[in-house]
Amino acid sequence: MPPSVMPTSSKGESHPPPTAVSAVGLRKSYGEKIVLDGIDLRIPAGSVFALLGPNGAGKTTAVKILSTLVTADAGDLHVGGHDLAAAPQAVRAVIGVTGQFSAVDGLITGEENMLLMADLHHLPKQEGRRVAAELLERFDLVEAARKPASTYSGGMKRRLDLAMTLVGNPRIIFLDEPTTGLDPRSRHTMWGIIRGLVSSGVTVFLTTQYLEEADELADRIAVLHDGRIAAEGTAEELKRLVPGGRIRLRFTDPVAYRSAAEALREVTRDDEALSLTIPSDGSQRELRSVLDRLDSAGIEADELTVHTPDLDDVFFALTGPANVPHQPEETVR
Repeated sequence: MPPSVMPTSSKGESHPPPTAVSAVGLRKSYGEKIVLDGIDLRIPAGSVFALLGPNGAGKTTAVKILSTLVTADAGDLHVGGHDLAAAPQAVRAVIGVTGQFSAVDGLITGEENMLLMADLHHLPKQEGRRVAAELLERFDLVEAARKPASTYSGGMKRRLDLAMTLVGNPRIIFLDEPTTGLDPRSRHTMWGIIRGLVSSGVTVFLTTQYLEEADELADRIAVLHDGRIAAEGTAEELKRLVPGGRIRLRFTDPVAYRSAAEALREVTRDDEALSLTIPSDGSQRELRSVLDRLDSAGIEADELTVHTPDLDDVFFALTGPANVPHQPEETVR
């Protein structure tokens, strides 16, 4: 992987960013089933880290351990500068957790949910009301604040859930599949909220099955498979791990198809579909080279499709077949 760019001091010395979450040799088993088999993680403060993996890979278990809800079998674990085993209360004081299932109480109003969280954080009554009002406004929930939370849409409940998590002003937030079940508009709204949190200095540990979500939000991504980290890096670094870039040309004229096959090198032919597939890194230079060769031979394709490896390809390659929707190729006609 390419070297990271690190900030330098006035003396020219490089310093890595402070670490918000670190795990070395994290292990957890339930009976004979090994869920986490010695994983290592380092998450810089003020960044978004995404943990990807199929159902049952151990993502939620990792979140539960790092947020003090479950005890690890082994591992040197630090969150917010505190040793997880020695100082769990200190860890709880600096984190917030939003799980897969909403913590919202549907029998009371959104405002009452917020005030309940303020009481749990032992905020003085006046301070609790101020914090609740600010967060309800920030998350666009003022109009619904005095309505029962059971009447909220899925997106509103998720926003309220996250607002409740922020009552204690945590610097590290664990979001366990925060947009599961949301419609695309609500999902994009939640992404904007997460970006806003990070821009204010909050560290976000995100688990998700939505590859687009990890690609959009995460500074670094780890793929968890069979209890181990199969790969970790930026989205671009992970995409470079997987071969499979290609240019596909389709023709309606059999003569043009055969002429193109002769003019181009290293092509895979599909005589029935009249299509040619050429390995490609997706660069503009390589695409131009293919088009120049066709132009030189006086050939014009009816359809040109470019595909470069994406996180779908990474996910399939590292975890095997999974029920992940594949992104369409980009087509130029």
